[in-house]
Amino acid sequence: MSTDLPGSEPVPALYECVITHVRRTPLRHTLRHRTYLWCVDLDRLPVLPRALRPLARFDARDHFGGTAGSLRAGLDTFLAAHGIALGGGRVVMLAHARVFGFVFNPLSVFWCHDSSGALVCVVAEVHNTYGQRHCYLLRTDGAGAAEVDKSFYVSPFFAVEGRYRMRLPLPGELLRLTVHLEHGGGRAFTAVVRGRRRPATASGLLSAAVRRPWSTATVRAGISGHGIRLLLRGLPVHPRPRPTPQKGMLP
Repeated sequence: MSTDLPGSEPVPALYECVITHVRRTPLRHTLRHRTYLWCVDLDRLPVLPRALRPLARFDARDHFGGTAGSLRAGLDTFLAAHGIALGGGRVVMLAHARVFGFVFNPLSVFWCHDSSGALVCVVAEVHNTYGQRHCYLLRTDGAGAAEVDKSFYVSPFFAVEGRYRMRLPLPGELLRLTVHLEHGGGRAFTAVVRGRRRPATASGLLSAAVRRPWSTATVRAGISGHGIRLLLRGLPVHPRPRPTPQKGMLP
């Protein structure tokens, strides 16, 4: 059953999206693909008919430390390590679900509210293609904007340098997310997610899955394919640094 968030459309919901990546330096390259994302309440995850469960599963292993008993527990552990307690307030997540047992989430977003319904913070969780993840804790303004230093290795073609300018407003009828990477006095990279809300019904999920079969694997394959193209174009690779544990993300 859908429930309302202040200032947003009901959840759960599906967003049919176009995701665009634009690299501006040292050469220009654009990646664009279509997919669909889930928007869910962490305390009221969708319960699907048994036949459709292979098309969408939300697993605590796929986020934060990966060892908590639930997605909500994993988020609460991360926030507690940073001195934040939501007091049972609502959390809305935008992410891919597992499809046929596989998921890859370049970016998952968590809008964290307190018990009064006020937005406390936004968590932007980034995954790279090496199986690593990192969370950015953001204090967004009224437009959903925030800035944070880059501190996680994502693309082998960018060093862990620069500063992100993110705009992550809570989704409504439309989904509009933007992430800019500022580096060397200019804008090096932009990622944009644009989508429109669809009801998260059994028929809606089946329709999205038919149009975008095994969507999570397609996203992962598309990123890898574009990486190979950049490598063939001679773009230099930055060595991957040794990962360091992040506070609140320990097993």
